[in-house]
Amino acid sequence: MNRKRILFVIPTLDRSGAEKQLVLLASNLSRLEFEVEVAVLTRGGPLVSDLESSGIRYHLINKRFKIDPFAQMRLNRVVREFQPDLVHTWLFAGNSYGRQAAVSCGVKHIVAGERCVDLWKGAYHFFIDKYFLRYTDCVVTNSEGVKEFYVKNGFPADKFVVIPNAVIPAKSDASQIGQADRIEFLKAIGVFDSKPCGDYVEVICPQYDYERENYAIISNELKSRQIPFIIGIVARLWEQKRIVDALWLFESMRFLNLHFHAVIVGDGPERDKLLRFRDSWRLSDCVHFLGHRNNVAQIMPHFDILINMSEYEGQSNSILEAMSLGIPVIATDIPGNRELVVDGETGVLVPDSGNDFRKRRREFVKAILNLLENDTQRTQMGIAAKKQAAEQFSLEKMINKHAELYKKIIK
Repeated sequence: MNRKRILFVIPTLDRSGAEKQLVLLASNLSRLEFEVEVAVLTRGGPLVSDLESSGIRYHLINKRFKIDPFAQMRLNRVVREFQPDLVHTWLFAGNSYGRQAAVSCGVKHIVAGERCVDLWKGAYHFFIDKYFLRYTDCVVTNSEGVKEFYVKNGFPADKFVVIPNAVIPAKSDASQIGQADRIEFLKAIGVFDSKPCGDYVEVICPQYDYERENYAIISNELKSRQIPFIIGIVARLWEQKRIVDALWLFESMRFLNLHFHAVIVGDGPERDKLLRFRDSWRLSDCVHFLGHRNNVAQIMPHFDILINMSEYEGQSNSILEAMSLGIPVIATDIPGNRELVVDGETGVLVPDSGNDFRKRRREFVKAILNLLENDTQRTQMGIAAKKQAAEQFSLEKMINKHAELYKKIIK
């Protein structure tokens, strides 16, 4: 049997959503049917080791500028040498450079990948996307929300194929983590004081009369809790993820004297700004930035809930990972999140509220307090979320759908 050659093209191998899905796909396609290589435009990253451990060859193109003709030449050379039957490109830069290389080198089949509701794109970006669409067999996306976004911007609906993201079931989940385990986890990340927040309102926030009128009163049970709740965020630290909003949220919860710690896993261009905000708002004792971690699957089971305040998403890997671990999610009600979180069953969807961050913050606080007060509801949501992740977002389903698509295109 002649194996079909697939070349993936992607900007980086950072530990982000699209990159994780590409590595899962490249590493798990049948070696009997497919020969796979990966071209990385700008830089490698922590996922390089995952490719190497799977025996997948990758090419670092070293693109240095937005428009880099020398990088285009190097990518063309990779395409000519590998002679793929199909080039599958990912994200805007990968779609642009990768499709140009495939067209220049006479590759018969091209699949593009759109992974997010890209609100940042302007007329220039859509012009490039539409120009290359004429050479593209189809566009693979991970959610109906992403497809709808591009259709609204003038792309033909019949060009899109929706293949949801995959999540690998963890060896352990949140149900196996006890309160003592959470205390040990907090100590491991440098938190030694597990006492309640104390008189934060009177000492630090005497000016919050407006907020006092708009928030639900925290119950005595939550206020007197000795073991802190752990609220998690797993995200790249950039504007889309609204981590600044999350800090406002945590300040409001601190104002209510909720005994909690917020754990933020991830890194990105906004890290320094976020740390300054956290410290200036006196939140350093309850908000902890852990940076990039290779053991996220071991960290997340300690979360009581995971929150996602993103402005836009494609299909959030962190939400999927939390679901697979039996952790309920509170997320903004936006395309992508709606296809993962079943409101009231596997988590809670909060109205996005656009630019009204005060309203969004209040709604998130109410949702968090409601869920933290009800242990039974949290447990039931976690069980339902884990079941949904296993049934609808398995690795086997994602791999099989891509393999079927490739074989259908390459005849």
